[in-house]
Amino acid sequence: MRKFTGIAVLVFACLTVQAQEKNSAWLRSLLAEKGSPLLHQILEQPDTFHYQLIYTKIDRDQHNVPHFTNYFLHVNKEAYFNPASTVKLPTALCALEKINSLRNKGIDKYTTMLTDSAYEGQTMVRSDTSAANGLPSVAHYVKKIFLTSDNDAYNRLYEFDGQQTLNQSLWQKGYPDIRIVRRFAPATEEGNRHTNPIRFMNNGTLVYTQPAAYSSLTFDYTKPVFEGRGHYDKDENLVMTPMDFTRHNNLPLEDLQQLLQSALFPASVPRSKRFNLTKDDEDFLYQYMSQYPSETLHPKYDTSEYFDSYTKFFMFKAGKSKIPANMRVFNKPGWSYGYLTDVAYIADFANHVEFMLTATIYVNSDGIINDDKYDYDTIGYPFFKETGTILYNYELSRPRQYTPDLQRFKLHYDSEVTGQSMPQGAGK
Repeated sequence: MRKFTGIAVLVFACLTVQAQEKNSAWLRSLLAEKGSPLLHQILEQPDTFHYQLIYTKIDRDQHNVPHFTNYFLHVNKEAYFNPASTVKLPTALCALEKINSLRNKGIDKYTTMLTDSAYEGQTMVRSDTSAANGLPSVAHYVKKIFLTSDNDAYNRLYEFDGQQTLNQSLWQKGYPDIRIVRRFAPATEEGNRHTNPIRFMNNGTLVYTQPAAYSSLTFDYTKPVFEGRGHYDKDENLVMTPMDFTRHNNLPLEDLQQLLQSALFPASVPRSKRFNLTKDDEDFLYQYMSQYPSETLHPKYDTSEYFDSYTKFFMFKAGKSKIPANMRVFNKPGWSYGYLTDVAYIADFANHVEFMLTATIYVNSDGIINDDKYDYDTIGYPFFKETGTILYNYELSRPRQYTPDLQRFKLHYDSEVTGQSMPQGAGK
């Protein structure tokens, strides 16, 4: 009788997960019809590759107002994936919102931001040689996050936001399942609850001090998450047990899609989900979400390493594909532990095409985590390239009642504004 009860619970759990999963027969059929043998192999093994995909169709009305329709493939907020650097998107948005709340202190996103230390393991920042003026700021950190997914820039904005303020702000906006509890640097769980004191300076004069903060939030860690058949621990020892992701960051795919939609199309989401951003903030985000490292003067990137499609997974990352001049991708990817994730808005100005894609996939055929032997190049990036290309070709052919006016997304980039070109191989 006890054995029967155990089986019944397992079956119920499986049915529950399936019931929570969102799928579109049309999307699955399109990818199967157009897909290569590799894509078929991936589609037929959702339990191996843990893939989730959201295609967002955008139709404009006669007033050019966009309307969004989502199509899902194995999307399930209960199915954990490691979000990696995609958590930098909400962290950056919350930082811009927070700095706007402090405008009465005489500061904005361009004000010099000096980071101090007040707890074990914390580090200070007094300068930023990658900035034009040599000084750190919220704006420059946001810029680096979107250009090359800079980890230190994320850490500094995480510290400015504060763990408690960051998470509470997202929960209040209707994202209760998001959990951002870690810097991308060695730190204990307690250390990540402590965030640094920060000073804002104007021409060498102190204008505002943010004291050190401590997060007293309680997070839900009741759902254990384990992945892999083995992993290397912090001492680089191989441990033949799955890696525990239970207390890692969490960002469900639907929430990620909504965050980007909110940033690029704020009027399309409920007011409660919007971030308090200025027009200048929006222009700033549009620019650096879509600008290439080769178009950037500060920092000066080594474009052999940071090539134009370095952070553009859909359609372009695989094989360092050249991005056509008539297209721009506004996005935020993440990659870590064998997980690849990207959320993107893709615009083709010549063909009047726009759509969103959001996806994640796990590619780790040897099952060992932290060995730096993942199938990114052979499976992961080709998955993003092919799904993006199939849906782009569908967008090229599908009829639209009204042609979208995409002028809002045609931007001037740093190298164009200054008339300078980036030297190849310049040091970071």
